[in-house]
Amino acid sequence: MTIRVGRGTLSFCLNFGAGDTDFFPYVVKSGVSMAANLREAFKTSDFLMQLPERATIMVDGDVLLVPISLFDESEVGDLFAHAFPDREHEFVFYEVVDDLKVVAVSSINKDLRTVIEDHFQNITFRMAMLPVWRYLHRRAFSGKGQKLFGYVHERRLDLFSFQQNRFNFFNSFDIRHTYDACYFLLYVWNQLHLQATKDELVLVGDLFQVDTPTNVEERSQVLAQLRRFLQKITVIDPSEDFGPGPKGMPYDLQTLFLNK
Repeated sequence: MTIRVGRGTLSFCLNFGAGDTDFFPYVVKSGVSMAANLREAFKTSDFLMQLPERATIMVDGDVLLVPISLFDESEVGDLFAHAFPDREHEFVFYEVVDDLKVVAVSSINKDLRTVIEDHFQNITFRMAMLPVWRYLHRRAFSGKGQKLFGYVHERRLDLFSFQQNRFNFFNSFDIRHTYDACYFLLYVWNQLHLQATKDELVLVGDLFQVDTPTNVEERSQVLAQLRRFLQKITVIDPSEDFGPGPKGMPYDLQTLFLNK
């Protein structure tokens, strides 16, 4: 079983191989901790009545990237707390990403971790961004020019680019309004000295693949503003890459389960 813990969402996946995946989003109660929501899900959700021994926890949270050559396991907790002081008392975990020459460090709430440990014997913590990085890295060097990738999910914008087998840039930004997304996209574009006529902005995520009335309007506004300054903008349609998948499945889970 795979449990995805978002900033305000909770979902479950059962993968049967060959792209056959059941996806179960859980309706999170606002004003209640994620740990309490998960505990309630285990009590009331039919698809959680019979649990396997093993679970993978995909955490969509703050991420710190450390070059492999500079990584020291004994310092990982202090390093993460220095970068994200509000996460100081959380459980810190990391993954070595050999193919991109970094160690990715993140965290999960300790109460939430306790609830998970009460229900599974074998637990692996992973970062939700990891399959996204790996999948889009394979697309980064197709065609001419450089690419800046933007993944929008849960009012969060993850921006990253690659230079050969390394990150050239990675950062995350909160986006309360559509103009926040435009500002950060164009700011990073200029920071990386990308060229408006040669290089490409690649966008993906719930803003661009979930057709709620709000998303449709905000998507139109974002793209209209960006096209005033950039000539090459690509919006990824996951169904073209992976085929039709479970409704509402986040792009990071699609790259994990549906990518063949």
